[in-house]
Amino acid sequence: MGAVEEVRIAKRTGFCYGVREAIDKAKEASAAGKTTHTLGQVVHNEGVISELELLGIQTVDTLDDVDHGAAVVIRAHGVRPDVMERANARGLEVIDGTCTWVIQEQKEIVKLVDEGYTIVLLGTPRHPEVVGLLGFAPDAIVVDEEEDWEAIPRRKKMALISQSTQPPWKFEKLAAFMVSRSHELKIVNTVCPVTIRRQEDTLETAREVDLMVVVGGRSSANTKELTRLCGIAGTPAIQIEGYRDLTDAGSFKGVRVVGITGGTSTPIEDLHAVTRRILELAGTPDARARADELATAALSEAATPAGRTTSLPSAKPETSRPTSGAA
Repeated sequence: MGAVEEVRIAKRTGFCYGVREAIDKAKEASAAGKTTHTLGQVVHNEGVISELELLGIQTVDTLDDVDHGAAVVIRAHGVRPDVMERANARGLEVIDGTCTWVIQEQKEIVKLVDEGYTIVLLGTPRHPEVVGLLGFAPDAIVVDEEEDWEAIPRRKKMALISQSTQPPWKFEKLAAFMVSRSHELKIVNTVCPVTIRRQEDTLETAREVDLMVVVGGRSSANTKELTRLCGIAGTPAIQIEGYRDLTDAGSFKGVRVVGITGGTSTPIEDLHAVTRRILELAGTPDARARADELATAALSEAATPAGRTTSLPSAKPETSRPTSGAA
């Protein structure tokens, strides 16, 4: 018999602003009758990609796959400036879904180049956002894990900037490390404040529950960081991609209150489906009987306007997405 009585969803979870706006722009273009593509997956979530495909929105890997005159949506990560130039030269309708925070990063890195700094970029190599930033500063030195840092050269004039979803603690630690590497060090904190608040809310929830379930892509860096933070809070955590990954009630043995959080690419509706699944799988008899009701109540407490899956006025988000396979 299950022991779970309550499931709490962390505040300020679900899609981040940049992901939500890029998806909305793709939907608006398609609704206007335009042949619409996204350059790369607009979000790393197979359920969402499938929904966009049903609307006729196709994901392409290169601009060569887009016909002349069609619309192409630039995802929230942004792209190199030469990609934008090529899209315009080919007569494509470019719909820029680059996150406003990433646009600010791009402007900052251009300023650093113009001012003659040797730039160190904290980020994941080959991540789309990092690739885009390097288009503005091809000589920037990209470092990720701590073992990479010793390779940072000593220069008189250096600057540190970050991929938006890097953990704040890692950025702070690298900044302290670089003090010994340069006479003049300029630090531009470009860690996204939404990322920081999401982590704070996850920590707050983790401290109040017996077990955390973190929902997001297995390769998602920001999702992995949420799981790591749960451990720091002293709360065991399970990381999954979607509700279908929950098959073993034994994972919730002796657990009375469960907390849920999600990465920036996880629709908040998926968290409803995970909540319901937990209650059906491992809830007390009363919780099992009221699984959908309790899941909806948990979602309503967490789903602030900033966490909505869409900002389109005519949209009516569902409370769960049973056809979505991964978050």
